[in-house]
Amino acid sequence: MKVDIDMGVAARGAVARLDLEELLATRLLVQGNSGSGKSHLLRRLLEQSAPWVQQCIIDPEGDFVTLADKFGHQVVDAARTENELTRIAGRVRQHRVSVVLNLEGLDVEQQMRAAAAFLGGMFDAERDHWYPVLVVVDEAQLFAPAAAGEVSDEARKLSLGAMTNLMCRGRKRGLAGVIATQRLAKLAKNVAAEASNFLMGRTFLDIDMARAADLLGMDRRQSEQFRDLARGHFVALGPALSRRPLPITIGSVETSARSTSPKLTPLPEAPQDARDLIFTPGPDDAMPIVRRQPPKPIPTADLLAQLSRPKPAPEPPAEPVFAIIDEAERDAGIDAVLREILEDPDAAYRTDAVLYQDFLVRCRIRRVAGEPLPLSGFRRRLAVARAGVDGGAGGETWATALALSETLPDDLQGVFLMVARAATDKEPCPSDATLARAYGSHSPRRARRLLAYFEERGLLVARTDFHNRRVLAFPDLGCETAPGYPDAPDEAQRDAAE
Repeated sequence: MKVDIDMGVAARGAVARLDLEELLATRLLVQGNSGSGKSHLLRRLLEQSAPWVQQCIIDPEGDFVTLADKFGHQVVDAARTENELTRIAGRVRQHRVSVVLNLEGLDVEQQMRAAAAFLGGMFDAERDHWYPVLVVVDEAQLFAPAAAGEVSDEARKLSLGAMTNLMCRGRKRGLAGVIATQRLAKLAKNVAAEASNFLMGRTFLDIDMARAADLLGMDRRQSEQFRDLARGHFVALGPALSRRPLPITIGSVETSARSTSPKLTPLPEAPQDARDLIFTPGPDDAMPIVRRQPPKPIPTADLLAQLSRPKPAPEPPAEPVFAIIDEAERDAGIDAVLREILEDPDAAYRTDAVLYQDFLVRCRIRRVAGEPLPLSGFRRRLAVARAGVDGGAGGETWATALALSETLPDDLQGVFLMVARAATDKEPCPSDATLARAYGSHSPRRARRLLAYFEERGLLVARTDFHNRRVLAFPDLGCETAPGYPDAPDEAQRDAAE
Protein backbone atom coordinates (compact mmCIF):
# COMPACT_ATOMS: atom_id res chain seq x y z
CA MET A 1 0.00 0.00 0.00
CA LYS A 2 1.43 3.36 -1.03
CA VAL A 3 1.08 6.14 1.57
CA ASP A 4 2.48 9.63 0.90
CA ILE A 5 3.25 11.80 3.93
CA ASP A 6 2.89 15.58 3.57
CA MET A 7 6.13 17.04 4.94
CA GLY A 8 5.54 20.64 3.84
CA VAL A 9 6.26 22.75 0.78
CA ALA A 10 8.83 22.01 -1.92
CA ALA A 11 10.11 24.20 -4.74
CA ARG A 12 7.51 26.25 -6.68
CA GLY A 13 4.85 25.65 -4.05
CA ALA A 14 4.52 21.91 -4.67
CA VAL A 15 3.74 19.56 -1.81
CA ALA A 16 6.83 17.85 -0.36
CA ARG A 17 5.76 14.24 -0.18
CA LEU A 18 7.49 11.35 1.56
CA ASP A 19 6.74 7.77 0.50
CA LEU A 20 6.18 6.02 3.85
CA GLU A 21 6.47 2.49 2.49
CA GLU A 22 9.76 3.34 0.77
CA LEU A 23 11.01 4.99 3.97
CA LEU A 24 10.40 1.78 5.93
CA ALA A 25 12.74 -0.01 3.52
CA THR A 26 15.48 2.62 3.11
CA ARG A 27 15.77 4.55 6.44
CA LEU A 28 16.34 8.30 6.98
CA LEU A 29 19.14 10.54 8.29
CA VAL A 30 18.41 14.10 9.46
CA GLN A 31 21.27 16.54 10.11
CA GLY A 32 21.27 20.12 11.30
CA ASN A 33 22.79 22.38 13.95
CA SER A 34 20.94 23.21 17.14
CA GLY A 35 17.99 25.44 16.26
CA SER A 36 17.77 24.32 12.63
CA GLY A 37 14.40 22.61 13.15
CA LYS A 38 15.33 18.91 13.43
CA SER A 39 12.90 18.19 16.26
CA HIS A 40 10.16 20.09 14.40
CA LEU A 41 10.84 17.94 11.32
CA LEU A 42 10.69 14.71 13.34
CA ARG A 43 7.46 15.83 15.00
CA ARG A 44 5.90 16.57 11.60
CA LEU A 45 6.93 13.13 10.33
CA LEU A 46 5.59 11.38 13.44
CA GLU A 47 2.26 13.24 13.41
CA GLN A 48 1.64 12.61 9.74
CA SER A 49 2.56 8.90 9.88
CA ALA A 50 0.97 8.07 13.27
CA PRO A 51 -2.27 6.63 11.76
CA TRP A 52 -0.35 4.38 9.37
CA VAL A 53 2.56 2.77 11.20
CA GLN A 54 3.66 1.84 14.71
CA GLN A 55 6.23 4.26 16.16
CA CYS A 56 8.97 4.12 18.76
CA ILE A 57 10.77 7.35 19.73
CA ILE A 58 14.06 7.36 21.66
CA ASP A 59 13.71 10.75 23.36
CA PRO A 60 16.74 11.96 25.38
CA GLU A 61 15.18 15.29 26.40
CA GLY A 62 11.53 14.31 26.93
CA ASP A 63 10.32 16.59 24.11
CA PHE A 64 8.09 14.04 22.36
CA VAL A 65 6.02 12.88 25.34
CA THR A 66 3.34 15.39 24.25
CA LEU A 67 2.46 13.01 21.40
CA ALA A 68 0.73 10.81 23.98
CA ASP A 69 -2.20 13.20 24.50
CA LYS A 70 -2.95 13.68 20.82
CA PHE A 71 -2.00 10.38 19.18
CA GLY A 72 -2.15 7.84 22.02
CA HIS A 73 1.56 7.05 22.38
CA GLN A 74 2.51 5.31 25.62
CA VAL A 75 5.33 6.99 27.56
CA VAL A 76 7.93 4.54 28.93
CA ASP A 77 9.99 6.05 31.75
CA ALA A 78 13.57 4.80 31.30
CA ALA A 79 14.29 4.87 35.04
CA ARG A 80 14.02 1.06 35.16
CA THR A 81 16.37 -1.88 35.08
CA GLU A 82 17.82 -2.89 31.72
CA ASN A 83 16.15 -6.30 31.96
CA GLU A 84 12.76 -4.68 32.50
CA LEU A 85 13.22 -2.32 29.55
CA THR A 86 14.12 -5.26 27.31
CA ARG A 87 10.97 -7.12 28.29
CA ILE A 88 8.80 -4.03 27.79
CA ALA A 89 10.26 -3.60 24.29
CA GLY A 90 9.34 -7.17 23.44
CA ARG A 91 5.74 -6.59 24.55
CA VAL A 92 5.65 -3.33 22.57
CA ARG A 93 6.39 -5.26 19.38
CA GLN A 94 3.99 -8.03 20.28
CA HIS A 95 1.01 -5.72 20.86
CA ARG A 96 1.98 -3.08 18.23
CA VAL A 97 1.80 -0.09 20.58
CA SER A 98 3.44 3.23 19.71
CA VAL A 99 5.73 4.37 22.54
CA VAL A 100 8.04 7.18 23.60
CA LEU A 101 11.10 6.07 25.61
CA ASN A 102 11.62 9.07 27.90
CA LEU A 103 15.30 9.29 28.91
CA GLU A 104 14.97 12.69 30.61
CA GLY A 105 16.66 12.90 34.00
CA LEU A 106 19.29 10.22 33.33
CA ASP A 107 22.97 10.94 32.81
CA VAL A 108 24.55 10.18 29.43
CA GLU A 109 25.81 6.70 30.33
CA GLN A 110 22.47 5.69 31.81
CA GLN A 111 20.72 6.97 28.68
CA MET A 112 23.01 4.90 26.47
CA ARG A 113 22.42 1.74 28.51
CA ALA A 114 18.65 2.24 28.64
CA ALA A 115 18.38 2.93 24.90
CA ALA A 116 20.57 -0.10 24.12
CA ALA A 117 18.42 -2.38 26.29
CA PHE A 118 15.18 -1.12 24.73
CA LEU A 119 16.43 -1.32 21.13
CA GLY A 120 17.88 -4.75 21.85
CA GLY A 121 14.49 -5.97 23.07
CA MET A 122 12.81 -4.72 19.90
CA PHE A 123 15.51 -6.25 17.72
CA ASP A 124 15.35 -9.66 19.44
CA ALA A 125 11.54 -9.92 19.23
CA GLU A 126 10.03 -13.17 18.00
CA ARG A 127 9.70 -13.54 14.23
CA ASP A 128 5.90 -13.59 14.50
CA HIS A 129 6.06 -10.02 15.86
CA TRP A 130 8.20 -8.46 13.12
CA TYR A 131 5.61 -5.84 12.20
CA PRO A 132 6.78 -2.52 10.63
CA VAL A 133 7.95 -0.01 13.23
CA LEU A 134 9.27 3.52 12.64
CA VAL A 135 12.12 3.90 15.16
CA VAL A 136 13.05 7.57 15.61
CA VAL A 137 16.26 8.37 17.52
CA ASP A 138 16.79 12.03 18.36
CA GLU A 139 20.34 13.24 19.11
CA ALA A 140 21.72 10.04 17.60
CA GLN A 141 25.32 11.15 18.15
CA LEU A 142 24.79 10.41 21.86
CA PHE A 143 23.97 6.75 21.20
CA ALA A 144 26.32 6.11 18.25
CA PRO A 145 29.36 8.34 18.90
CA ALA A 146 32.17 8.37 16.36
CA ALA A 147 34.83 8.46 19.10
CA ALA A 148 35.13 7.40 22.73
CA GLY A 149 34.04 10.02 25.24
CA GLU A 150 33.71 10.22 29.00
CA VAL A 151 31.38 7.21 29.26
CA SER A 152 32.65 3.70 29.91
CA ASP A 153 33.69 1.49 27.02
CA GLU A 154 31.03 -1.05 27.99
CA ALA A 155 28.18 1.48 27.74
CA ARG A 156 29.50 2.80 24.42
CA LYS A 157 29.84 -0.73 23.05
CA LEU A 158 26.26 -1.65 24.04
CA SER A 159 24.72 1.52 22.64
CA LEU A 160 26.73 1.51 19.40
CA GLY A 161 25.92 -2.16 18.85
CA ALA A 162 22.19 -1.52 19.28
CA MET A 163 22.26 1.43 16.84
CA THR A 164 24.25 -0.60 14.32
CA ASN A 165 21.73 -3.43 14.51
CA LEU A 166 18.90 -0.94 14.01
CA MET A 167 20.39 0.66 10.90
CA CYS A 168 22.20 -2.33 9.37
CA ARG A 169 20.02 -5.34 10.17
CA GLY A 170 16.73 -3.87 11.33
CA ARG A 171 15.02 -3.71 7.91
CA LYS A 172 14.38 -7.47 7.69
CA ARG A 173 12.90 -7.37 11.19
CA GLY A 174 10.54 -4.51 10.32
CA LEU A 175 12.57 -1.80 12.09
CA ALA A 176 12.96 1.41 10.05
CA GLY A 177 15.55 3.73 11.60
CA VAL A 178 15.12 7.50 11.48
CA ILE A 179 18.11 9.16 13.15
CA ALA A 180 18.72 12.87 13.74
CA THR A 181 22.06 14.41 14.68
CA GLN A 182 23.52 17.86 15.17
CA ARG A 183 26.82 16.96 13.54
CA LEU A 184 27.62 14.21 11.06
CA ALA A 185 31.25 14.26 12.22
CA LYS A 186 30.17 13.09 15.70
CA LEU A 187 28.04 10.22 14.36
CA ALA A 188 29.58 6.78 13.76
CA LYS A 189 30.10 6.30 10.02
CA ASN A 190 28.82 2.72 9.90
CA VAL A 191 25.51 3.94 11.34
CA ALA A 192 25.12 7.00 9.09
CA ALA A 193 26.16 5.10 5.96
CA GLU A 194 23.13 2.77 6.12
CA ALA A 195 20.60 5.55 5.48
CA SER A 196 19.41 6.05 1.90
CA ASN A 197 17.26 9.15 2.53
CA PHE A 198 18.67 12.46 3.76
CA LEU A 199 17.28 15.74 5.05
CA MET A 200 20.12 18.20 5.56
CA GLY A 201 19.52 21.42 7.48
CA ARG A 202 21.58 24.42 8.49
CA THR A 203 25.20 23.77 9.44
CA PHE A 204 28.29 25.95 9.63
CA LEU A 205 31.38 23.78 10.10
CA ASP A 206 33.30 22.93 6.94
CA ILE A 207 33.68 19.25 7.82
CA ASP A 208 29.92 18.83 8.33
CA MET A 209 29.07 20.75 5.15
CA ALA A 210 31.52 18.62 3.19
CA ARG A 211 30.00 15.36 4.48
CA ALA A 212 26.46 16.61 3.83
CA ALA A 213 27.37 17.64 0.28
CA ASP A 214 29.06 14.30 -0.31
CA LEU A 215 25.96 12.40 0.82
CA LEU A 216 23.75 14.53 -1.45
CA GLY A 217 26.10 14.29 -4.44
CA MET A 218 26.98 18.01 -4.46
CA ASP A 219 30.32 19.64 -5.11
CA ARG A 220 32.11 21.79 -2.55
CA ARG A 221 30.83 25.06 -3.99
CA GLN A 222 27.21 23.93 -3.64
CA SER A 223 27.80 22.94 -0.03
CA GLU A 224 27.96 26.63 0.94
CA GLN A 225 24.17 26.79 0.73
CA PHE A 226 23.86 24.87 4.03
CA ARG A 227 25.07 27.98 5.87
CA ASP A 228 22.19 30.04 4.47
CA LEU A 229 19.31 27.66 5.24
CA ALA A 230 16.66 29.14 7.54
CA ARG A 231 15.06 27.33 10.46
CA GLY A 232 12.80 24.56 9.19
CA HIS A 233 14.37 24.53 5.70
CA PHE A 234 16.09 21.34 4.56
CA VAL A 235 17.56 19.79 1.42
CA ALA A 236 15.99 16.39 0.70
CA LEU A 237 17.36 13.45 -1.27
CA GLY A 238 16.51 9.76 -1.42
CA PRO A 239 14.14 7.22 -2.94
CA ALA A 240 11.42 8.12 -0.44
CA LEU A 241 11.80 11.88 -1.02
CA SER A 242 13.36 12.93 -4.31
CA ARG A 243 15.79 11.56 -6.88
CA ARG A 244 17.57 14.94 -6.99
CA PRO A 245 18.45 17.35 -4.15
CA LEU A 246 15.21 19.19 -3.40
CA PRO A 247 14.86 22.18 -1.01
CA ILE A 248 11.77 21.82 1.18
CA THR A 249 10.17 23.77 4.01
CA ILE A 250 8.72 21.69 6.83
CA GLY A 251 5.02 22.31 7.51
CA SER A 252 3.31 23.09 10.80
CA VAL A 253 2.67 20.59 13.61
CA GLU A 254 -0.30 19.92 15.87
CA THR A 255 1.62 19.28 19.10
CA SER A 256 4.43 21.19 20.72
CA ALA A 257 7.49 20.29 22.74
CA ARG A 258 7.66 20.94 26.47
CA SER A 259 10.94 22.82 26.00
CA THR A 260 11.06 25.82 23.67
CA SER A 261 13.79 28.08 22.36
CA PRO A 262 14.70 30.94 24.72
CA LYS A 263 13.06 34.25 23.93
CA LEU A 264 13.99 37.74 25.11
CA THR A 265 11.94 39.00 28.03
CA PRO A 266 12.16 42.58 29.41
CA LEU A 267 13.96 42.84 32.74
CA PRO A 268 11.83 43.77 35.78
CA GLU A 269 12.39 47.03 37.57
CA ALA A 270 15.32 46.80 39.97
CA PRO A 271 14.04 46.57 43.57
CA GLN A 272 15.34 48.98 46.17
CA ASP A 273 16.63 46.18 48.41
CA ALA A 274 18.39 44.25 45.62
CA ARG A 275 21.59 43.87 47.66
CA ASP A 276 19.73 42.42 50.65
CA LEU A 277 17.82 40.03 48.39
CA ILE A 278 21.07 38.65 46.98
CA PHE A 279 23.36 38.49 49.98
CA THR A 280 20.94 37.67 52.82
CA PRO A 281 20.74 33.87 53.25
CA GLY A 282 17.31 32.34 53.27
CA PRO A 283 15.96 29.90 55.87
CA ASP A 284 16.68 26.89 53.64
CA ASP A 285 20.21 27.92 52.70
CA ALA A 286 23.15 25.86 53.86
CA MET A 287 25.56 27.06 56.54
CA PRO A 288 27.76 29.92 55.32
CA ILE A 289 31.19 28.97 54.07
CA VAL A 290 33.90 29.91 56.56
CA ARG A 291 37.03 31.10 54.80
CA ARG A 292 40.11 29.79 56.52
CA GLN A 293 43.04 32.07 56.99
CA PRO A 294 46.33 30.81 55.54
CA PRO A 295 48.76 29.54 58.21
CA LYS A 296 51.46 31.83 59.39
CA PRO A 297 54.85 31.23 57.74
CA ILE A 298 57.38 29.27 59.81
CA PRO A 299 60.78 30.90 60.19
CA THR A 300 63.63 29.29 58.26
CA ALA A 301 65.62 28.63 61.42
CA ASP A 302 62.76 26.60 62.90
CA LEU A 303 62.44 24.56 59.68
CA LEU A 304 66.19 23.76 59.72
CA ALA A 305 65.98 22.75 63.39
CA GLN A 306 63.10 20.37 62.66
CA LEU A 307 64.98 18.78 59.77
CA SER A 308 68.17 18.30 61.84
CA ARG A 309 66.41 16.37 64.64
CA PRO A 310 67.16 12.62 64.72
CA LYS A 311 64.38 10.32 63.63
CA PRO A 312 62.55 8.69 66.53
CA ALA A 313 63.01 4.97 66.98
CA PRO A 314 60.25 2.92 65.36
CA GLU A 315 57.57 1.81 67.75
CA PRO A 316 57.08 -1.93 68.21
CA PRO A 317 54.27 -3.34 66.11
CA ALA A 318 51.02 -3.18 67.95
CA GLU A 319 48.62 -6.03 68.21
CA PRO A 320 46.16 -6.05 65.29
CA VAL A 321 42.93 -4.29 66.12
CA PHE A 322 40.86 -6.68 64.03
CA ALA A 323 41.01 -10.42 64.03
CA ILE A 324 43.13 -12.07 61.38
CA ILE A 325 40.95 -13.09 58.44
CA ASP A 326 40.83 -16.77 57.56
CA GLU A 327 41.14 -16.69 53.76
CA ALA A 328 39.75 -20.22 53.37
CA GLU A 329 36.68 -19.30 55.38
CA ARG A 330 36.28 -16.06 53.41
CA ASP A 331 36.51 -17.89 50.06
CA ALA A 332 33.95 -20.43 51.25
CA GLY A 333 31.56 -17.61 52.16
CA ILE A 334 32.01 -15.96 48.78
CA ASP A 335 31.39 -19.26 46.99
CA ALA A 336 28.22 -19.79 49.02
CA VAL A 337 26.92 -16.32 48.09
CA LEU A 338 27.66 -16.93 44.41
CA ARG A 339 25.77 -20.23 44.53
CA GLU A 340 22.76 -18.47 46.06
CA ILE A 341 22.79 -15.88 43.27
CA LEU A 342 23.05 -18.47 40.51
CA GLU A 343 20.16 -20.49 41.96
CA ASP A 344 17.85 -17.70 40.77
CA PRO A 345 16.81 -18.66 37.19
CA ASP A 346 16.63 -14.97 36.20
CA ALA A 347 20.21 -14.27 37.32
CA ALA A 348 21.57 -15.22 33.89
CA TYR A 349 19.65 -12.36 32.27
CA ARG A 350 20.74 -9.61 34.66
CA THR A 351 23.72 -7.36 34.06
CA ASP A 352 26.94 -7.85 36.02
CA ALA A 353 26.39 -4.49 37.73
CA VAL A 354 23.00 -5.58 39.12
CA LEU A 355 24.38 -8.96 40.22
CA TYR A 356 27.36 -7.23 41.86
CA GLN A 357 25.08 -5.06 44.02
CA ASP A 358 23.12 -8.17 45.04
CA PHE A 359 26.42 -9.90 45.81
CA LEU A 360 27.56 -7.09 48.13
CA VAL A 361 24.27 -7.12 50.05
CA ARG A 362 24.36 -10.90 50.48
CA CYS A 363 27.98 -10.74 51.69
CA ARG A 364 26.96 -8.28 54.40
CA ILE A 365 24.07 -10.53 55.41
CA ARG A 366 26.39 -13.57 55.67
CA ARG A 367 29.07 -11.54 57.52
CA VAL A 368 31.76 -12.40 54.97
CA ALA A 369 34.97 -11.01 56.42
CA GLY A 370 37.49 -8.81 54.62
CA GLU A 371 37.25 -6.21 51.91
CA PRO A 372 34.54 -6.88 49.29
CA LEU A 373 35.62 -8.19 45.92
CA PRO A 374 36.12 -5.52 43.23
CA LEU A 375 33.84 -5.71 40.19
CA SER A 376 36.56 -7.27 38.02
CA GLY A 377 37.26 -9.97 40.61
CA PHE A 378 33.53 -10.60 41.04
CA ARG A 379 33.11 -11.14 37.29
CA ARG A 380 35.93 -13.67 37.30
CA ARG A 381 34.60 -15.61 40.30
CA LEU A 382 31.08 -15.51 38.83
CA ALA A 383 32.31 -16.97 35.51
CA VAL A 384 34.03 -19.83 37.36
CA ALA A 385 30.94 -20.43 39.52
CA ARG A 386 28.70 -20.56 36.46
CA ALA A 387 30.94 -23.26 35.01
CA GLY A 388 30.19 -25.44 38.05
CA VAL A 389 33.80 -26.04 39.22
CA ASP A 390 35.57 -24.40 42.16
CA GLY A 391 38.59 -22.26 41.31
CA GLY A 392 41.00 -24.62 43.07
CA ALA A 393 39.56 -27.88 41.75
CA GLY A 394 40.03 -29.73 38.50
CA GLY A 395 43.78 -30.37 38.41
CA GLU A 396 46.18 -29.19 35.72
CA THR A 397 43.61 -29.50 32.93
CA TRP A 398 41.21 -27.15 34.65
CA ALA A 399 44.06 -24.74 35.50
CA THR A 400 44.87 -24.62 31.76
CA ALA A 401 41.20 -23.93 30.98
CA LEU A 402 41.19 -21.05 33.48
CA ALA A 403 44.33 -19.60 31.89
CA LEU A 404 42.79 -19.82 28.40
CA SER A 405 39.60 -18.11 29.58
CA GLU A 406 41.60 -15.08 30.74
CA THR A 407 42.39 -14.30 27.07
CA LEU A 408 38.67 -13.76 26.38
CA PRO A 409 36.42 -10.77 27.17
CA ASP A 410 34.72 -10.84 30.57
CA ASP A 411 31.25 -11.62 29.19
CA LEU A 412 32.50 -14.69 27.29
CA GLN A 413 34.57 -16.36 30.01
CA GLY A 414 31.59 -18.03 31.69
CA VAL A 415 30.40 -19.67 28.45
CA PHE A 416 33.90 -20.94 27.63
CA LEU A 417 34.42 -22.36 31.11
CA MET A 418 31.02 -24.11 30.92
CA VAL A 419 31.92 -26.03 27.75
CA ALA A 420 35.47 -26.63 29.03
CA ARG A 421 34.08 -28.16 32.23
CA ALA A 422 31.80 -30.40 30.16
CA ALA A 423 34.87 -31.58 28.24
CA THR A 424 37.01 -32.24 31.31
CA ASP A 425 34.17 -34.18 32.97
CA LYS A 426 33.27 -36.07 29.73
CA GLU A 427 29.72 -34.71 29.90
CA PRO A 428 27.45 -34.19 26.84
CA CYS A 429 28.00 -30.98 24.93
CA PRO A 430 25.66 -28.25 26.29
CA SER A 431 22.74 -27.30 24.04
CA ASP A 432 22.36 -23.92 22.36
CA ALA A 433 19.64 -22.95 24.87
CA THR A 434 21.92 -23.74 27.83
CA LEU A 435 24.81 -21.72 26.35
CA ALA A 436 22.47 -18.82 25.55
CA ARG A 437 21.30 -18.72 29.17
CA ALA A 438 24.91 -18.71 30.38
CA TYR A 439 25.55 -15.70 28.12
CA GLY A 440 22.42 -13.92 29.36
CA SER A 441 20.40 -14.24 26.16
CA HIS A 442 17.29 -16.04 24.95
CA SER A 443 18.66 -16.44 21.40
CA PRO A 444 20.20 -19.82 20.48
CA ARG A 445 21.80 -18.18 17.44
CA ARG A 446 24.01 -16.10 19.72
CA ALA A 447 25.22 -19.29 21.36
CA ARG A 448 26.21 -20.72 17.99
CA ARG A 449 28.03 -17.48 17.15
CA LEU A 450 29.96 -17.74 20.43
CA LEU A 451 31.12 -21.26 19.59
CA ALA A 452 32.17 -20.05 16.13
CA TYR A 453 34.14 -17.23 17.80
CA PHE A 454 35.91 -19.70 20.12
CA GLU A 455 36.74 -21.87 17.12
CA GLU A 456 38.17 -18.89 15.22
CA ARG A 457 40.43 -18.19 18.19
CA GLY A 458 41.70 -21.79 18.04
CA LEU A 459 40.37 -22.64 21.52
CA LEU A 460 38.13 -25.50 20.39
CA VAL A 461 37.05 -27.53 17.36
CA ALA A 462 33.36 -28.34 16.78
CA ARG A 463 32.26 -31.44 14.90
CA THR A 464 29.02 -33.36 14.37
CA ASP A 465 28.71 -37.14 14.63
CA PHE A 466 26.53 -39.40 12.48
CA HIS A 467 23.53 -38.81 14.76
CA ASN A 468 23.66 -34.98 14.31
CA ARG A 469 25.02 -34.58 17.83
CA ARG A 470 27.64 -31.94 18.54
CA VAL A 471 31.07 -32.66 20.00
CA LEU A 472 33.49 -29.94 21.14
CA ALA A 473 37.18 -30.86 21.22
CA PHE A 474 39.78 -28.75 23.09
CA PRO A 475 43.27 -29.23 21.58
CA ASP A 476 45.04 -27.40 24.43
CA LEU A 477 43.23 -29.44 27.10
CA GLY A 478 43.52 -32.83 25.37
CA CYS A 479 39.85 -33.68 25.93
CA GLU A 480 36.45 -33.33 24.33
CA THR A 481 32.79 -33.36 25.35
CA ALA A 482 30.49 -36.29 24.94
CA PRO A 483 28.02 -35.99 22.04
CA GLY A 484 25.05 -33.74 22.78
CA TYR A 485 22.06 -32.50 20.84
CA PRO A 486 22.40 -28.75 20.08
CA ASP A 487 18.60 -28.26 19.88
CA ALA A 488 17.89 -29.84 23.27
CA PRO A 489 15.94 -27.66 25.75
CA ASP A 490 17.64 -25.95 28.67
CA GLU A 491 17.26 -28.20 31.68
CA ALA A 492 17.65 -25.36 34.19
CA GLN A 493 14.85 -23.33 32.61
CA ARG A 494 12.60 -26.38 32.37
CA ASP A 495 13.16 -27.24 36.03
CA ALA A 496 12.43 -23.61 37.03
CA ALA A 497 9.18 -23.67 35.00
CA GLU A 498 8.08 -26.89 36.68
